[in-house]
Amino acid sequence: MTLKRIVLSVLTLLVAWVMGNSLISSLGEPQVGNQLQLYQTDLLVQASEWNGSGLPEAEVQQFRQAVFGEDALESATEQYKEVRKDAVTSLARLQQQLQSSPEPDIERAQKLMTTARSQQDLIDQIDLRLGMIEAKTGNAAEATDTWQQLAQKESKSSTNKVLTAPALTAATLADLWQDPPVIRSEAPDVIAANLRGWYRESALTRLYRLEERDELLAQVETTQTQTAESTLIRLSLIGLLPSLGGLLGAGLLIALIGQRLLRGKASILAIAQTPWEVPWDWEVVWLVIVGGFLFIGQLALPLVLQIGLLLSQGGGLQTASLPHLPHSGLAAAITVLGLTSRGKALYSLVFYLLMAASTLGVLYWAIKQYLPLSKEWFRFDLASRWPLWGGGGYLVALPLMLAVSTLNQQIWQGQGGNNPILQLVLEERDPIALGMFLFTAAIAAPVFEEILFRGFLLPSLTRYMSTWAAIGLSSLIFATAHLSFSEVLPLTVLGAILGFVYARSRNLMSSILLHSTWNSITMIGLFLLGSGS
Repeated sequence: MTLKRIVLSVLTLLVAWVMGNSLISSLGEPQVGNQLQLYQTDLLVQASEWNGSGLPEAEVQQFRQAVFGEDALESATEQYKEVRKDAVTSLARLQQQLQSSPEPDIERAQKLMTTARSQQDLIDQIDLRLGMIEAKTGNAAEATDTWQQLAQKESKSSTNKVLTAPALTAATLADLWQDPPVIRSEAPDVIAANLRGWYRESALTRLYRLEERDELLAQVETTQTQTAESTLIRLSLIGLLPSLGGLLGAGLLIALIGQRLLRGKASILAIAQTPWEVPWDWEVVWLVIVGGFLFIGQLALPLVLQIGLLLSQGGGLQTASLPHLPHSGLAAAITVLGLTSRGKALYSLVFYLLMAASTLGVLYWAIKQYLPLSKEWFRFDLASRWPLWGGGGYLVALPLMLAVSTLNQQIWQGQGGNNPILQLVLEERDPIALGMFLFTAAIAAPVFEEILFRGFLLPSLTRYMSTWAAIGLSSLIFATAHLSFSEVLPLTVLGAILGFVYARSRNLMSSILLHSTWNSITMIGLFLLGSGS
């Protein structure tokens, strides 16, 4: 065995250990899906205040039935309880992991405790919402009981007897709805700071009615009506447009399958083009993927960046301050302490650009002896029909990914982790930070990943297997590299669609367009969900 292969073997073992730890660590992490469901239900409740905007009553009732069902608040209650059930299960699992750890691991314990606190906060936020819905539907006694239980639970568990924000809010709301009501002097500030959307406006409505402040009451009611209309538009963008796209995609997919059955190898779904001429062997692929992308990009680069950041902030290199290797890759940007939202966005962008530059540098160094390559390699053809391939691929991906995501949710039950950038975008309000996150997801990631996984890896694998098998294996590697168990299945399916589009079009512009469209619409959807406060 040559020295080069010995080094690559050692790096492969190191990469396998780190990625294995990262994947195992993701098993105990909740998905962002619960937070998405919470925000979407918030929008549903907010939009339920829509009064028709002057439309005929019959049309308004039909529209409300189509959007909200029989009873919007009842539907919201069921959805909140479902999210709460998943959060309680996740919290119990996290607490069990904390108690059953055989050896003390301070960093892992801190991460588990942070995740557990986020799940407890999610449960508390849902209890606040459920109480408000009970009060709105005339069940004031049940509402105050819900809030008092939350306030008392937090008071008993708090060592310094200082209520958390949810507990303080619950106590304030319980006072407003009890008989007789009690108005705290800090009630307006507590409501404004800790409630959002419909819940904030409903609580302020109750407060101003009790205080007989008619002018402020009229302002809140006007705001609630205007917000309901804008929220209805937001809900339409989030739900109706993807649904229409999914229907078009399902129709297109059925048509493609029908054409495949009728026309066989002459159909669009058949890959009958001349295979790539691959001048290099498996060792070059091994060097680029393991040595370049996984070791340099996912392990060495995050470590160097975080050490540099610690030094620039005046921190020492104590063992406790060094990043833990299993949290490598893009997640490193989220685990760095002391960064603002813009700092995290900039860190993510810089990290991704450096990872792309270093990996593509290794790729060029590995294949430069084989240059010039045939025209089928790394092809960017702006004059071909790449918009049709990219756009059509996106439409087909919609129904397939919806089906796979539904199955995936049943498998993982809200566990398995997610890309940490999703949670940041969901909660982000800074337009500059959002712009950097969007650029990373919509431009930097698609260009780099399509060059690496579709432009290089997929064709290289066809030297040893069929094109379909190469699509499957390259998609699995692509999905696994994202280091979240819950994302392996959906990203493998998305990678397969990207691989097919590239294999048929032989144009990286096609798969880049599909990848960029998918990431962009996902990011915009997250922003619309999170901006409903």
